[in-house]
Amino acid sequence: MKKGIHPDNYRMVAFKDMSNEDVFLTRSTANSKETLEVDGVEYPVIKLEISRTSHPYYTGKTKMIDTAGRIDKFKSKYAKFQK
Repeated sequence: MKKGIHPDNYRMVAFKDMSNEDVFLTRSTANSKETLEVDGVEYPVIKLEISRTSHPYYTGKTKMIDTAGRIDKFKSKYAKFQK
């Protein structure tokens, strides 16, 4: 393994899923200005929109998507290119 190519600032970071408020800790080099206290210890926090605890693939719950509205929007957007 080459020396000097890997970052030295690995540390414990809290990742917070904003959709269900789940928090998990892992080692990371991601920078954050915010902190979060977990079990009495302060960690830098990275906010996520979706994680393994809220993603439909992992949870088995699906969300209904308005496909008809999306198709109509697409057709109206690109109708000017039809000959």
